[in-house]
Amino acid sequence: MKAISYSGYGGPEVLEYGEVRDPKVGPDSVLVKVRAAAVNPVDWKCREGYLDALLDPVFPVIPGWDVAGVVVKPGASAPEFAVGDEVIGYVREDFLSRGTFAEYVAAPVRTLAPKPRNLSFEEAAGLPLAGLTAYQVMVKALQVKDGDTVLVHAAAGGVGSLAVQLGRHAGARVIGTASERNHDFLRELGAEPVTYGEGLVDRVRALAPEGVDAAFDTIGGDTLKASAELLATGGRLASITDGGVLGLGGQYCFVRPDAADLLRLTELAEQGVVTVHVDKTFPLERAADAHRLSEEGRTRGKIVVTVDGQD
Repeated sequence: MKAISYSGYGGPEVLEYGEVRDPKVGPDSVLVKVRAAAVNPVDWKCREGYLDALLDPVFPVIPGWDVAGVVVKPGASAPEFAVGDEVIGYVREDFLSRGTFAEYVAAPVRTLAPKPRNLSFEEAAGLPLAGLTAYQVMVKALQVKDGDTVLVHAAAGGVGSLAVQLGRHAGARVIGTASERNHDFLRELGAEPVTYGEGLVDRVRALAPEGVDAAFDTIGGDTLKASAELLATGGRLASITDGGVLGLGGQYCFVRPDAADLLRLTELAEQGVVTVHVDKTFPLERAADAHRLSEEGRTRGKIVVTVDGQD
């Protein structure tokens, strides 16, 4: 099959488009014909070797954890899905090798859920990792509820925009940080935008003088410290980027594949509660350009790589 792969850590230039061996389908997996695969910051961080202490690479590595596609072959003990089922998945294993930037991926059933019927393959591909991150932080870690005031950082990005929508669905007031060019986008999602940078604490306090009930940090460093400073008495704090959150009394969250959580996101998408904004798409052979754009850190919503839909 055709795929993107890399045989050693490095910049986008190490990504190669070409033939790789077809994936084998284990008993608890299904073979998925990939229609679209979203790009996430963790993809290029893995490619650069930043997660080497956490995940062993088995070179050549096919990058990508998000997928939307069609089941073409179930495994021997995988009755959950049948040939022709449209699925989405956060196909992460505890090593780097068999990713989703390919024509096919063998996906463990624990990583999959039915694709939302009202989303395109491109939109659906942007839901799993970002959606699960937002859901597991907002719903499970922070337990956002009706009447809360919640601060979400990088609120126009893939994770942040979904966190805003989940917060609003829970009945919370959401304040979101973003560059000024994304303020109207945040207002459309139901958030109150504030600009990044110096003076952030004062700008948030102007909107929430008594502090926020929960803060979702996606940036770390000074932003995490500012989030802790802005908490009201008894406020909850979570970060997906900075383990220093533990020293501030908060929770560090690393998203995990969870079929039940992903099914819930499919339900919310079909109910119109959450939508996925696709900022830009690239064909599979231009995945390196997709990585470069992701590394710029200015994406509104998701970057998606598309794969030819023909078998």
